[in-house]
This record gives sequence, structure tokens and C-alpha cells, in this order.
Amino acid sequence: MAISYLKRATMTAATSEMEVRETVSSILTEIEKGGEAVALEYCRRLDQWSGDIIVSEQQIVDASRLVPDQLKNDIRFARDNVRRFAEAQRASIQDVEIEILPGLIAGHRNIPVSTAGCYVPGGRYAHIASAIMSVTTAKAAGVETIVACSPPRHATGIHPAQIFALKECGADIILNMGGVQGIAAMSFGLFGCPPADILCGPGNQFVAEAKRLLYGRVAIDMFAGPTENLIIADHSADAEIIATDLMGQAEHGYNSPVWLISLDKNLGERVSKIVPKLIETLPEPNRSSAFDAWRDYGEIVIVDTRAEAIELADNYAAEHLQVQCSDLGWWHDNLQNYGSLFLGAQTTVAFGDKVSGPNHILPTKRAARYTSGLSVGKFLKAATWQKMEESALRTIAPSCARISRSEGMEGHARTADVRLAKYFPTDNFDLVSPLD
Repeated sequence: MAISYLKRATMTAATSEMEVRETVSSILTEIEKGGEAVALEYCRRLDQWSGDIIVSEQQIVDASRLVPDQLKNDIRFARDNVRRFAEAQRASIQDVEIEILPGLIAGHRNIPVSTAGCYVPGGRYAHIASAIMSVTTAKAAGVETIVACSPPRHATGIHPAQIFALKECGADIILNMGGVQGIAAMSFGLFGCPPADILCGPGNQFVAEAKRLLYGRVAIDMFAGPTENLIIADHSADAEIIATDLMGQAEHGYNSPVWLISLDKNLGERVSKIVPKLIETLPEPNRSSAFDAWRDYGEIVIVDTRAEAIELADNYAAEHLQVQCSDLGWWHDNLQNYGSLFLGAQTTVAFGDKVSGPNHILPTKRAARYTSGLSVGKFLKAATWQKMEESALRTIAPSCARISRSEGMEGHARTADVRLAKYFPTDNFDLVSPLD
């Protein structure tokens, strides 16, 4: 058994996190103290935007007119797929009711949060799919109010196709505002929006840090970093397809890791030669982003056995995990740590990113070891309840009183005592803790 590297990453996801943290913390504090005026100033300074913050119904209509009919149909197609998958997830999450003891009934209800704040990235790309993923899922969960924000594109505002997608998927309020100031506006309830109960959606390192700092005051979907893609392949795989998939994910950004675990050395060597050639064919700025990502974060690992591949893959705990091997069922059964799994050469990450249905907002930086991607469950609270009849009270209360006194919590014990005295005045109960 052996593990060797044809190509090893020279950099990791750990960057100048402290500097980012200090910057974001300062902006959030300023906006919380100064309110809308400060948020507007950051919008003017960072987004070069001085237009309307709330996208009006007329502006939505005007933006929709700019979207070609075929793209509108594609957006609706993707929305319907995401909605069907999210609705199936919602149907699988059941309320619970159980009679724990005779006369003691308890349960939980899955209650949607009231307001979701959905962040949709902007910048170089028009992230239409991110609008679909977050808003559609929140809608399927039953969230009452969905606020979405996205960086305006200088003088034109949010990309028209993003506006169309947000409206089609169910956003109630759309804000021309991105970055930390957009996260702050949704969290603090600025510009007439109800304060968000949960923040969701991908973003750059400043957006991710803002969500992290606000966690606790609001819920967040996850702590996210640059997108990642890991492929496991054996001798049966196609080197060109693998290289194309690695290149396709590397174009996300200069710090997007892409990795290959190959059970065949010749395959790994062919892929290592093809990837740079494919990157050269990309237009700018995609080419530069993919080149930097491959140079600094790309890895090709050669392993001898499937067990080694599994161990490595579970350690990477990648956001996206593709398997291009024979015996896909075995891999499905044995892999454990991934954000989303893509089985077979016919299944590429881009399908999941854009249209196929399962959510593309996924854990990164090894968080897939302990959490999953965005789903309707993120927008639901499993709120417990209980009610008790006298028959159960007679059984529960004495134990409660004794445990409370053992802990030194006399007040708690007396809440049990008073009920026993009221409902069973003639009975004698040994309520003294055995430790007293």
C-alpha cells in the first residue's frame, strides 16, 4: 500500500483570516451604530452604487424584459427541480408526538423561521443559480418573508437575470446591496426589512466572516470558504472528462482547491498534462483564476487501493466529491464525508451547481465531517412541547423534586412539591434527596 503525490498544493484555505475578521467586525459595528446612513455610505464606497436600495416592482418588470425567453425558461426549469427536491426533503421531516408514560404526552413541531436573509454573490459572474438555490429552498420550507440582497453592478444595479430569478423563486424584498453591508442590512432589519432569523447563501471571505461574526444573533446556513472539488477515479475513467471537471471548478476563483485521487498512475499523469492545456483555452478573467487555483491549490494523489482512496477522501471532506470508478454502489456505501456526491462520469458538479435539484450551497474547509448543505431543515425549528395529566404528575414530580434537591436547586424542587400537595393532598411522598 502506498500514497504518492504527482502534484501537491502549495497553499491551503488558511489565509489572512485575522485581517479579514478585524475589517468585517469594524464594518458591522459601524453599521449597527449608524444604521442606514452608514450602510449607504459603504454601498457607495464599495459597490459604487447610489441608486435605490429596494428593487421596486417596476424595476423587476423592467429587468425581466431584458432577460431572453430561453434563459427565463432555463431559470424556471432549474427552480422547479430545486423545488421538487426541497419539497421531498420537507415531506420527509415529520412532526413527533409520543406518550412517554401514561398521561405524559410530548412531541415536537417543525416550525419555519419567520424571515430568511438570502445573500446572492455578484461581481464577475451573474450568480443566477445561487438565487435559485437559497430562495426556492426557503420558500419550500414555509418561510414567511424572504429578503434577498446582491451587489449592484455599478450604474445598472443587480444583474437582470438575477432579479428575475429572485422574483420567480419567491423573494419578497430584493436589496441592491452586497458585501458586509448587505449582510448587515438583512441582519439588523434596515431599509424597512424585518430582521433576518437566518442568513444563507455563498459569498466571498468578507461575507463569510460577517455571517460567522453574527452567528448566535442570527442563524446561518454554514461557515463557508472557497469552493472545492475532489474526484476519485480508476482505470475506467476518461482523463479528458476528469481534467475538464477540475478546470471547470477551478475557474470559481484563485483559491478554489481541486483535487484528484487516482487509483491509476497513468491516468493521473494524463490528467496532469491536460488540465493546464484546458485552462489556456478559457477566456479571461476565468483563465487567470483557474490557472492560479490549479497552480497553488491543485493536487493529484496516486493510491494503490480503494481503502486508501476512501481514507483520503474522508479526510479531505470535500464540498463536491465526484466518483468516476467502476462499482459505484460500493463507493456510495463506503464514502462518508462530503458536501454532495456525484456518482459516475455522466454526473458533473456543474449540473448540481446550476439545475439538477440538490442544493449547491455546501460545507467547505472539511466542515462536511459534521454538517450538511443547505436544505429545508435549515429553515425549520424542531420546537418541543409537552403536557401532563395527574396520573403522570404523580410519577414525575417526586423524581423531579429529589433530583433538584440533589443539585441544590430548592426552588425547582418546590415547583414539584406544590403540585403534589395540590393534586394529591392525602398522599405521602419521600421528596428528600438521598444526598441530603
